[in-house]
This record gives sequence, structure tokens and C-alpha cells, in this order.
Amino acid sequence: MMQDQRDNSYLFGGNAPYVEELYESYLHDPASVADHWRDYFDNVKQAPAVDGSTRTDIAHGPIVASFAERAKQGPIRTVSDSADSEMGRKRVAVQQLIAAYRNVGNRWANTDPLKRSERPDIPELDPSFYGFTDGDMDIVFNTSNTFFGKSEMTLRDLLQALRETYCGTIGAEYMFIADQKIKKWWQEKLESIRSTPRFNTEEKRQVLDRVTAAEGLERYLQAKYVGQKRFSLEGGESFIACMDELIREAGSKGVQEIVIGMAHRGRLNVLVNVLGKMPTDLFAEFEHKGPETLPAGDVKYHQGFSSDISTPAGPVHLSLAFNPSHLEIVNPVVEGSARARMERRGDLLGEQVLPVLVHGDAAIAGQGVMQETLAMSEVRGYSTGGTIHIVINNQIGFTTSDPRDLRSSLYCTDIMKVVDAPVLHVNGDDPEAVVLATKLAVEFRTKFHKDVAVDIVCFRKLGHNEQDTPAMTQPLMYKIIAAHPGTRKVYADKLEAQGVLPVGTGDLMVKEYRAAMDAGKQTSDPVLSNFKGKFAVDWSPFLNKKWTDESDTAIPLTEWKRLAEKISTIPEDFKAHPLVEKVYRDRAAMGRGEVNVDWGMGEHMAFASLVASGYPVRLSGEDSGRGTFTHRHAVLHNQNREKWDTGTYVALQHITKDQAPFLVIDSILSEEAVLGFEYGYAASEPNTLTIWEAQFGDFANGAQVVIDQFIASGEVKWGRANGLVMMLPHGYEGQGPEHSSARLERFMQLCADTNMQVIQPTTASQIFHVLRRQMIRQFRKPLILMTPKSLLRNKEAASPLSEFTKGGFQTILPERDESIDPKQVTRLVMCSGKVYFDLAKARTEKKVTDTAIIRLEQLYPFPHKALAAELKKYPKLEEVVWCQDEPQNQGAWFFVQHNILENMADGTKLAYAGRPASASPACGYAHLHQEQQKSLLTAAFAKLKGYVITK
Repeated sequence: MMQDQRDNSYLFGGNAPYVEELYESYLHDPASVADHWRDYFDNVKQAPAVDGSTRTDIAHGPIVASFAERAKQGPIRTVSDSADSEMGRKRVAVQQLIAAYRNVGNRWANTDPLKRSERPDIPELDPSFYGFTDGDMDIVFNTSNTFFGKSEMTLRDLLQALRETYCGTIGAEYMFIADQKIKKWWQEKLESIRSTPRFNTEEKRQVLDRVTAAEGLERYLQAKYVGQKRFSLEGGESFIACMDELIREAGSKGVQEIVIGMAHRGRLNVLVNVLGKMPTDLFAEFEHKGPETLPAGDVKYHQGFSSDISTPAGPVHLSLAFNPSHLEIVNPVVEGSARARMERRGDLLGEQVLPVLVHGDAAIAGQGVMQETLAMSEVRGYSTGGTIHIVINNQIGFTTSDPRDLRSSLYCTDIMKVVDAPVLHVNGDDPEAVVLATKLAVEFRTKFHKDVAVDIVCFRKLGHNEQDTPAMTQPLMYKIIAAHPGTRKVYADKLEAQGVLPVGTGDLMVKEYRAAMDAGKQTSDPVLSNFKGKFAVDWSPFLNKKWTDESDTAIPLTEWKRLAEKISTIPEDFKAHPLVEKVYRDRAAMGRGEVNVDWGMGEHMAFASLVASGYPVRLSGEDSGRGTFTHRHAVLHNQNREKWDTGTYVALQHITKDQAPFLVIDSILSEEAVLGFEYGYAASEPNTLTIWEAQFGDFANGAQVVIDQFIASGEVKWGRANGLVMMLPHGYEGQGPEHSSARLERFMQLCADTNMQVIQPTTASQIFHVLRRQMIRQFRKPLILMTPKSLLRNKEAASPLSEFTKGGFQTILPERDESIDPKQVTRLVMCSGKVYFDLAKARTEKKVTDTAIIRLEQLYPFPHKALAAELKKYPKLEEVVWCQDEPQNQGAWFFVQHNILENMADGTKLAYAGRPASASPACGYAHLHQEQQKSLLTAAFAKLKGYVITK
């Protein structure tokens, strides 16, 4: 009986040589065998031997070969390969052939509409590589590990199926993914239909309609506005069919909001043919007749837009993010906006909100923010449930198309492999394949909530813009393009030739679209003009407000004590680090009013009072949970934890039963993408205190594009208000050029049109009030905070409890030394930041009594009225000295000069005391730092010299 079972088992009898061959292949390369065999061999390999040893098995083939070689040299006789053994070898080879097509079949895919390159030589895709001949083509092999619908196929049929699936107009990349379930999912999806679209006549007509619309708009604009820049989509018209399918398919999967980010190529086409912008409004922009209500405005191909589109499954809200010419920089902004929308809906997985990023082939491969954005894609504080990436692959970047210059990777999408995101390369001249790839991408994202990419390989009919002549640098490419009839015509002719549509239908659709353009009619799915979604945000309360509007930021003493007890209590069963326990004991004493409140406690109380009042708080940055300088300790870590993913406690999440959320995130080591993400979040959620904290303020320059193009100018260009807070540790304490300056001067240079607030608070009560003011006052402008380092523990920067239960934020802190008689003051030293404490100490040491010191806490908008009131306190004032830590060409000096002069009395002198101008933010030599510090403190009280202005 046992022998019968062995003979009939797939592991014994005639199959034994086949299994042995499979096992040999597995030992050499586990990926070369089918999934179910790999799982079986994994178990065999890991099982202990009969002697109990756990040594890893090794390939038997070389050993057998060695004995065979010895046999040739001696009396040992060998037996020739049996027919079973040869058949077993072929079975293994078939599995290897299947694996090869799944892995590299995309290299032979017909994805380039220009057909500029010859098919690469890939021996693994040729049956002869495995020893097959024409005589083997009709042998039947087991194909149960494929999804072609047959458990057995001839080699000929199998080869045809593999080539149709992996070498057609869709080239799939997914075998690099570690997750076996995902690989199997793609195998089933692609092989079951052989990567071939199967659309009915109505669906094909819809695809042609969208491609016709894409081409029609471009040609209409080309004829009507000759030579004007629009960054045409011609050559990539299938992208509009792609977006149409994406919206419909996503809607059918329950998505209710889609946030889109894209650069300028094809943007006008998306605005009209996808989002439903009225063509007449676009034409008005070309004719410079559109509304010009913003201080600056922007060009038409940077504009954002939002609309509600009717789909078969219900309305879907579309939001196209505003984007400057920095191409990929919009990526993290879109992700942040999507995250805010998800949280507003309680949509933890992204089932109702979908981010879509549209890339150019040169930009996705070349710009580093792409990698930073992907690095956040599956991190707790930034995940958005998977993004669909679409590449408009023109095969050229401005004037660069030579593969030796374009990039170092094979595909422009190879960056997607960083996060195991599958990629579908698809021929843009096959709109149906583009639509199919899009449909599969939406299905994948819906099931796995991971990133996925559709790479539409197409071409750019015109130059980088409409004033460019690309043939100057790409003569061969543009000879081919000039002879190309266009994607629309190729597809229309195909449908008419197949009898799907009557002859002449394509031309008729072109005429109908042009007539719609002439009439200025909408050309996309019905736009719901009066629809307002349940989760839409009303920004009207925050618009047209003044920075001088009052806000009550103090809290009652009883509320203070209640909140203080909550945030200073550690659960009894939680073992915090001894140093952290002391911090919390000190905070408890501060809460009771026994000692002055330090910076960390002031900050914590601001957060606690806001979440208790219904304002969510989101704080992210490198080391933000603990704080770079260990002052915050918002997240406690149980010293007795037994698992790496348990044992944390956040007191700010336990304030009240119905409190608003508090989230603090230790971000990935990125400035640009994380800051962009938080900007996008704040742009979509005005009722959350959204904070990005730099590890050191110096590192913010890694995100300069976000600061320049979004934070500083987003409102004057696009009318987009934003209440993002940036915390930038800043202060000259001898730590060198990269750990001293948040480059205050750069923010001051960007200040205009009341576009942001730049503040350098110096006490615990000031940070408390300014954070509360940011939410309580209905005024949403970016808040740039130059936060301290040494002051975090400086007792002079601590504040009495009374300053939290009364008063509010002060734009200028007046003289605090009661021994200074205002009537005897002849010199006023103005400063901002940590240097105040150095000045006050130096004044005491020098026994100076005729000099007052005031702190300019708010640098912008400049507090003219507050300064004028301070100056009036000193009737004998003769000199005003601006003193700063930063070099003379940096810091606030050049900005404050004219503002101070404006408020000074005639005849009063204005001078500078500080470090000399420097190409570096700070010096790296400790002794030089000390000398400079001593010199600037001396200059603040000495006879005026150097640059002196008399009003």
C-alpha cells in the first residue's frame, strides 16, 4: 500500500527526477520555481535532518557531476540520463521560462509609440536558451501555477500566452516586490486576461471621446492663441482617458475625494477636460481678461482648481493643487492635503480619499523630493493609504533625450521600487491599454492601500513650450514625431477598421468638440455646480482679517491647575526614565505655582488648553516627541517595556474625555518633503494647529523651495490661506555654522503683503500665548517661530504663573529692570532673541544706568504702534542701538532699520552692534565665537561708531 502511494505521489515515481531538477533550480535560485514549489522547498530546507542537524542543504548537481567525472577516469560505470530525467529538465525549464517572462518580459513590451529603439537581447526570454527546439513546441506541460485558464498547455500556447501578457502594449513590473500575495495578485489579474482590454462599444467610444477632447483642446488653443505658452499635452492625449477612468473607477470603489498634483505639462487640458473648468474662463486668461484680484497672481498653467464631478457611483470631489514650476515639489503638499481630508472623515485607510500624483519622466527620476515623499508613504504620521502615480513619459526632459544623459536607471519609474510599488508601462498610442492599466492600478490601491504607478510612454509633439524648436537638439526624434498621425487618429482609424464605430465617426467627434469650444461649453462629465459635500471646509471666517485683531489667550487659574495636573501625571504602572520623572515632578510644581513656568511647560500648557477647547494639534519633525534638546518629553517611554512597539504614554492625549486629537510625530530625516506635507495638511485643515519643527533651524534651508514657493507666496499668488507654524531653533551659542542660525534674514526678506508672521519669543509665557493666538484668533497666516535652545532651561526665560492667567502675547517686551529710570535713559538698545539675556547681564556688570533694553518679539508684521509707545517712555533718548547675535549682513538688521527710523524722533541716532558681516552664518572656532560675543556686548554700551544714521 505504501509503495502504491509512493508511486502515485507527485514526489515519487516518474516525477522524482522532475522534482529533483526543480529542487536543484530552487537551491540555485528560489525565484526560478513556482510559488507553491518554493513554499514546499522552504519547509524541506528548514526541516531538521534525521540526525537532528539543521545545516542548510546544498545543491546535489555539482556532487553528482563530480562523481561522474571520476567515473570517466576509473572503473566506475555511469548510467546515461533517462527519458524521465530529460523530461524533468524540460519541466524545470518551463518554470524558468515562466519566471523569466514575469520578471523581464516588460523589456520586450511594445510600449514606445515612436519605436526608436531595437528590442534588447534578453536570452532568458528565448526558448532556445533553455534548450528547447521547434520539436518541443507541441509538448504539453503542467501550467497550474499560471492563470491562463488551463492546467496544461503546449509550449507553443504557453509561449504565446506569456508574450501576449508581458510583451504587449503593457509591460508590467511587479516581481521585485517582497510580498508573495501581491505578486500572485498581479499574476492572476494580468494572466487571466493576457493584459488585453475587453471593452464594449460604449466603453471604447468613451475612450475615444476623451482622447478626442484632449487633442481638440490643444489644437483649438494652438490655432486661437498662436505661440502662447500652454505646455501642450499633444502626443500624450491618452492621459486624459486615463484620468477619466481613474475618477470613474475610484468612485465605484467608494472614493469621494481625489487630490491631484501635477506639473504644467497638460495642466490646462486637465482643468478643462477633467475638472470641468469653463473653456470661456480659460480663454479669458489667455486674453488677459480674467479677474485679477490677487496682489501677485500666477500664470495659468500653475493654477489649481476644484470641482464636484458626477460619476455612475455618485459625486466625487476633485481638487487640483496649485503648483509652481518646481515640478515634483507638489508631491508632499498633495499627500498632506489628502491626510487632512482623511482624518476629517475618520478615514484611517484612505478608502474615501485618494491622492494622485502626475509626473514627468525626467522629473520623477531626477528630483530628490520624489524619494523623500515615497519614504513617508508608509510611515504612521504620513501614510495616505496608497498613492496612484501617473507618468506622462515624453521620453525627453526639456532638451535631454539621450539615454546616456537622462538618468542612471533603466526606467524613469525605478524610484518606485524603493517602496515595492508595482509599475505598469503602457504604450500611449493604445488608449485602451492605458485605461486598462489605470483600472488595474485603482483596483490594486483599493485592495492593498499601497503606491502604484502607471507609466504612459508617449511623446511630446511640440517643444518644451510652444515657443521652442525641439528639432534643433532632437532632429531624429522629431522626424519620427512629424510623421506620426497622432494618437487620436491612430485609435479612431482602428475602431473604424474593426467596425466598432461607423466610418467617419472620428472626424465627426472632432467637429463636435470644436463646436463645443466655440460655444464655450463644458466638455467633461457633469459638474455639480451647487453641490457641497458634508466634509467641505469653510474658510470664509479666516479671510480678510487683520493681524491686529484681538484674541483672549489667557486661561482661568482653575483651568490652568486642572490641565497642569493632567499633563504632569505619569500612570502608576508606567516606569518613566528617572530624568523624565524629574521633569514631570518639576512641571507639577509649576502647575501649582510653586516655581516659575519653563519653556517646555508653557508649550505643553498651550497644547493642553487647545485640545481641551476642541482644537486638534499636530506636531511633526525630527525628534519632536522628546525634543531635540530634551525639553519636551511629550512621549514617555516605559523603561520596563517588553515589546518594541508598546510602552509609550502621551499625557496630552489624556486631557479630557471629549478632547481634540493631539499627535506628535518623530518624522523621517527629511526637511523638504515633511515641511511640504505639513503645508498641505494646514492648507486643508484651518482648525488644526499644524506645526513643523526643525531639528535645528539651520536645516530648514533644505526645504527652501517649500518656504519660497508655498509658505511665503502661496496666498499672494493663488489666494490660498495657510496657518502652518514653523518652529526653528535659533541662537548663537558657539555650535558652529550649521547649528546656530535659522537664517532669519531669509524670512525677513520674504516678508511683504502681510504674508506671514515672524516671531522670536524669549519667555515661556510668550510661546504659550503665541501658540494659542494662532488658533483662537481667526487669522490664518504662516507663523515662523525662531525658538530657543539654551533658553529652554534658562531660569531667566521662565515666567510666573500670573502671565498665563492674565494678559496675552506682547509684540514688544519692555524694559524689565525696575532700577532703570525712563527719564534718565539716553540710549535704547533694541534686540530680538537670546542676546537680550546677555545684554541684561552685561549692563549689570558694567553698572550702566542710562540705557534701557527692549525686546522686539514680533519682527513681522512690524509693530509700529507698540514701538512708538515704547519710545515715548524715554524723553531724553538720543541713541537707539540695534544689537543682534547674527552677522551684520544677516539677522534682522537690514529689515528693521527703516522701521525703527520711521518711529524715532528727529535728531535721534541709530547704530548697529553685532558681529561683522560674514559669508558663514557663524564661526566654528570656540575662541573666536567668545571674542565676537564679547565685542558685540561691549559695542552695545560703548560710544557709537561704524554705521550710524541720524534721523
